[in-house]
Amino acid sequence: STATAPEDDAPNRYSRTERTTYSRYSRDANSSGSSLPSNTLEKRIEELERELAKERQENARLMKMAQDKEELIGKLKEEIDLLNR
Repeated sequence: STATAPEDDAPNRYSRTERTTYSRYSRDANSSGSSLPSNTLEKRIEELERELAKERQENARLMKMAQDKEELIGKLKEEIDLLNR
């Protein structure tokens, strides 16, 4: 995959939410007295973090595609206006 500017912004855009989610997850796991071993929870967290990273990358890719299409639409509208004159 190729790195683009929107993908570089993704961690900054989601860092607060990620911290909040992680804190809530950690607090819930600790308060519930979960019967799962902590290493199982850590593996699950790592798995979810990898999945989240993939989803963020896909989201950034789709947002870039949408932005590119919006720019193309704007250029085509300008061209239509010129042709109509």
